[in-house]
Amino acid sequence: MTHVIELQGVAKRYGGTGAPALGPIGLTVAEGEALAVTGPSGSGKSTLLNLIAGLDKPTEGSVTVAGRRIDQLSEHALARFRREQIGMVFQFFNLLDDLSVADNIQLPAQLTGTARKKAAVRAGELMELLGISKHARAYPGRLSGGERQRVAVARALINRPALLLADEPTGALDTASGQDVRELLLDLHRGGQTIVLVTHDLALAQSCAGRTIHLVDGHLAADTLAQAVR
Repeated sequence: MTHVIELQGVAKRYGGTGAPALGPIGLTVAEGEALAVTGPSGSGKSTLLNLIAGLDKPTEGSVTVAGRRIDQLSEHALARFRREQIGMVFQFFNLLDDLSVADNIQLPAQLTGTARKKAAVRAGELMELLGISKHARAYPGRLSGGERQRVAVARALINRPALLLADEPTGALDTASGQDVRELLLDLHRGGQTIVLVTHDLALAQSCAGRTIHLVDGHLAADTLAQAVR
């Protein structure tokens, strides 16, 4: 079994003293697995996601993603690795309002040096797949929340990342748009995309992920497999 994520003895402390914000914790996520991370506010969910994304480094332990010890990479190497191997989707989309939908999607590919024509072809494929082709020349501010989240997912997938990280992807959406994104994540999981999903929404976790971990006070309180992902 190939592991896309492997955390060994990972802990994160802020300020150098006191109880860690996370860990020590060990965790593996297999290729093609969809993992949901749940827990109350302050439980360590965001810290865990930031460590996996390479946005923060552990105080102790090792973080391996797609075969690389990312906690040992320089900031420059880490930024490149993140662009190439990790796609990220956020609660508030983080789209650039002065760029069109197509240009927002293509931006990460251009940052990795992909030729503009090749990036445009890939963006076109993703827009078709996600049902947003008609919005290619529109600007994010003209779209609904659900449509903007689809743009954000397309942008996250443009470089064919080994790992998709989603941080409260339905948190800013109404019920209908949230259901739309839930179906999208489920389709991606069925297609073999490795996903780590941080959410307060237990229904989202249960419907999209084959496995759920629950954090409490920085520690792994539960690790359960779903009976089936519908």
